[in-house]
Amino acid sequence: MALNNTPQRKSTLRMSLISEEVLSPEIQKARRMIDEQLARYCEFHSDCPEHLADAIRYSLLAPGKRIRPLLVLMACEACRGDIEKAIPAACAVEMVHTYSLIHDDLPAMDDDDMRRGRPSCHIAFDEATAILAGDALLTLAFEVLGRDVQPATSAAACCAALGRAAGAIRLVGGQAADLAGADDVPQAELLDWLERVHHRKTGALLTVSLQLGCIVAGGGPEKLAAMKNYGKNLGLAFQIVDDLLDLCGSQAKIGKPVGSDANHGKTTYPQLLGVEESRQRAQTLIEQAIDSISIFGQAAENLNRLARFVIKRNS
Repeated sequence: MALNNTPQRKSTLRMSLISEEVLSPEIQKARRMIDEQLARYCEFHSDCPEHLADAIRYSLLAPGKRIRPLLVLMACEACRGDIEKAIPAACAVEMVHTYSLIHDDLPAMDDDDMRRGRPSCHIAFDEATAILAGDALLTLAFEVLGRDVQPATSAAACCAALGRAAGAIRLVGGQAADLAGADDVPQAELLDWLERVHHRKTGALLTVSLQLGCIVAGGGPEKLAAMKNYGKNLGLAFQIVDDLLDLCGSQAKIGKPVGSDANHGKTTYPQLLGVEESRQRAQTLIEQAIDSISIFGQAAENLNRLARFVIKRNS
């Protein structure tokens, strides 16, 4: 399925509501493909306890933007690959992302009661079931990669890349650092500390999504490096926008209570930089992300669109 018949990007980016120009019909179609395959992956054998299967489906199939799996497909497209072959990898990333949200929401972690506009998994079910649902999604992700990504060498490379991104140095390590907080960090080093945390906590899965799409398409080192650069800039911009939405957004739109970062005493970009400078920094990062994938030409237009989606999103 081709996803590259979209208009040229504009040079000026503004914080505003998401428009249909950004969520093009082609991207919406790709998102539907992802949702349909995720639903198929949730058709468990009868030996799976029903309450566990219900909790997994409740979290994985909840309405979401699907940014990470879309990045997999768009990176594959930019590398001139067949995006249908990248759908298992896209679903695997969403499974890992959902597992991380389930666990992050637990009382022992971020203690959030709302996620994607409805009760968090541990509220809708119970804490034990939520932990097990997250565990099941994490392991299912690697089952899907190992079984459904072809050829086997690509499957192995995808497993290794996603394992690194989701592990102790990156995603899990970022969450641990975030939970530990910045009380012992000197004021002059706070911004660098915050960026390091979010390169791991937010940026890791965004970047590996691009890597997986590139791997499935057979992209070489130059293309992989460009994707990593894009992901690094996009990840920080995404987190800055998240921080701004937590401060200035609408609970009805973002799907969870606003002000939760302040309530938990977390260090955020608006707290360190102010609202306007945070917006400017996010815009600069998005422009740098787009510039970093210029080597792909028109084939990367949907990655450009997704970058604009990140800066414009209101949820």
